[in-house]
Amino acid sequence: MRSLFLALLVTWLSAVPALADTCKYIDKDGRVIYSNAPVKNARKLTCFQEPALPQPEATKARPAEPSTGEAGQKRIEPAVQRKRDEDRRKILEEELAREQKALEEAKKVLADQQAQRTGEERNYARVQERVKPFQDAVMTHEKNISSIQQELANLQ
Repeated sequence: MRSLFLALLVTWLSAVPALADTCKYIDKDGRVIYSNAPVKNARKLTCFQEPALPQPEATKARPAEPSTGEAGQKRIEPAVQRKRDEDRRKILEEELAREQKALEEAKKVLADQQAQRTGEERNYARVQERVKPFQDAVMTHEKNISSIQQELANLQ
């Protein structure tokens, strides 16, 4: 118990110098030493304190809060919401056109791959294995088109 007390006391006393300010010392050989504990045979030049944190200004005015709806959500003006909906519809329609074009290209590539048979592919399983990534690409584009169409339907 006594050794535990001494260990705690030594630990606590070793932490005390860390609480002191960091000071700049110069020794007899002219070397500059920065320390938070006194340095023997050296002259203290200056001490540095922790920089003060900037205090928030109490006089700053807050911008006006928009009105809130029933559930505490901020209300959006109808004209602003219409503009957002129009922009969203335009973006979705452009994305739908890109996906449809990509689907057409993926179907063409798939058809080319299915029509092509090499001498190494004597059994149909190897053909299916080779064609599988192209089928997956077609399915991905079809799912994307379906999702975009659903989003467009939700806008109406």
